[in-house]
Amino acid sequence: MHHHTRPDPAMSAESFPTDPSGLPEAGRPALLELANGDTLDLQVGPVAKRLGDTTVRMLGYNGSIPGPTLKVHQGSEIVVHVVNQGDLEATVHWHGLRLENRYDGVPHETQAPIPVGGEFTYRIQFPDAGLYWYHPHIREDYTQELGLYGNILVVPAEPDYWPPVDREWILTVDDLLVEDGKVAPFSPSETSYAAMGRFGNVFLTSGDPDLRLEAGVGEVVRLWLTNTANTRVFNLAVAGARMKLVGGDSGRVEQEEFVEGVLLAPSERAVVDVLVDQPGELHLEHHTPDRTYELATITVSDERAAPSRGFQQLRRAPELVAERRQLEAWLAAPPDKVLALVAQMDDPAAMPAGAGPVTYACPMHPEVTSQEPGRCPKCGMKLLATPAPAAPTSYVCPMHPEVTSDQPGRCPKCGMKLLAAASVPKPAAAADAAAMDEHGGRAGGHDHGEGPGPADGIEWEDDMVEVNRRTTTATMHWKFLDRTSGTDSPAIDWHLTVGERVKIRLVNEMDSDHPMHHPFHLHGAGRFLVLSRDGVVEPNLVWKDTVLVRTGQVVDILFDVSNPGLWMAHCHIAEHMQSGMMFSFNVARAQAVAP
Repeated sequence: MHHHTRPDPAMSAESFPTDPSGLPEAGRPALLELANGDTLDLQVGPVAKRLGDTTVRMLGYNGSIPGPTLKVHQGSEIVVHVVNQGDLEATVHWHGLRLENRYDGVPHETQAPIPVGGEFTYRIQFPDAGLYWYHPHIREDYTQELGLYGNILVVPAEPDYWPPVDREWILTVDDLLVEDGKVAPFSPSETSYAAMGRFGNVFLTSGDPDLRLEAGVGEVVRLWLTNTANTRVFNLAVAGARMKLVGGDSGRVEQEEFVEGVLLAPSERAVVDVLVDQPGELHLEHHTPDRTYELATITVSDERAAPSRGFQQLRRAPELVAERRQLEAWLAAPPDKVLALVAQMDDPAAMPAGAGPVTYACPMHPEVTSQEPGRCPKCGMKLLATPAPAAPTSYVCPMHPEVTSDQPGRCPKCGMKLLAAASVPKPAAAADAAAMDEHGGRAGGHDHGEGPGPADGIEWEDDMVEVNRRTTTATMHWKFLDRTSGTDSPAIDWHLTVGERVKIRLVNEMDSDHPMHHPFHLHGAGRFLVLSRDGVVEPNLVWKDTVLVRTGQVVDILFDVSNPGLWMAHCHIAEHMQSGMMFSFNVARAQAVAP
């Protein structure tokens, strides 16, 4: 099925507006408790957002970033009336909700886009307890990046569904690319940063670059966490405090467990209880192999709370324990569908015919060069053409650019081969390092993983900033390939039926022009359980709508189909979806059985 990657309406400007002058200042998100049958007015519009000493132009729902948090009850229904005063056409997608298909917010499929100045009314149902969110589904790479997202907390009908806590914080984690005091420009006509997605250099936790929270000694605090970033994977921890994982995308986990941290790909959620048992300062942190970023500060007062209620207890979810007993046959069964995740990359620096001698290099590993086209033996990425250098006179270490020489040789710090200076781009993430440090980044060592791709299958930073910036939807083609039917996105045309369970195998193939992780998301046709990752049975079940598929990884999921309509599947890296990594599938109602 074809989708909304159609070209955006022609616009004369080279970029969307960036001037915040005269705009209302973005506020903090309101917590709106809505009863069954209530109506919410939701307006999209530009705001001026303060980021330290800088003010930038962003977009908000009801004047805040994030938008208002909706607190509703399981089984309820509300009406949301949306007015679009933003920069371009809009829809609102209600992420993770198994709602009526016509209100899913997919342009040209479930609704016509809302024009600037127009409006649309949604009727939203909440069949499942847990944490969900809402965001646009037109040019997500721009609109979501600029602040159009908000959370939905669905209170369970079962009173003791969640363990008791003393305090709750509903938090989004995000990043924003700021250059020269403005949000880095976006083209109205095409998506850039299409290779890796747009990594930011300013971190926002619930819209705040310096979020400060307060708790009392002995309290158990629940963190409702959502990754709303375009592409960045977050590895979250509260250093110095005990953490207990209690829930994920769509409700509680099979077995509560103590954890060191939680990994969240774009659009994934986690529910974590934290015991703060010492006064002082704690920090919500994002950990990568190379760096630690402070995302929020928690001040713990010495006002002691009552003894923590049941934090040491690790409860089990009976509905998921029952699911576990049925999984043996599904684990042994062959997949019903096999999807390969691949990229085709046109060289943005390809040399025209007759331009003279060229050499080929890996954008992520500039020391890898060749006289012929091919792939990088370290990460599998397509080698890109550059003019063959004239006789070089200076050599530099790609990992330690302060090490230079007028002769070929090796770096005394790391032993790496010195390369011709003209062929070495800026080191990984160096363009943003200073800005990152201003927002809590602490530099660490380099991770020299062995074998193709990143050591853990995750691109933690933009390791090829300039090449990534130049890639667009015209030069970067992200695809799903249906290995069961031989078709590829967007022509994949699955036909499923309500009541079915479908085993889907996701294969993140290394034979790709840019092997990279992908968060795979299924819209509200149902929900799924992860069966296994690289053949290892999933140890802790939770109902999900998004799963991270690391570079080179094979993930099996069991899709419980429960909702009729025309639904989407896509990568939730916004730039990958815009570049073609999506398709739609049909779900038919179950046929009534004759008496």
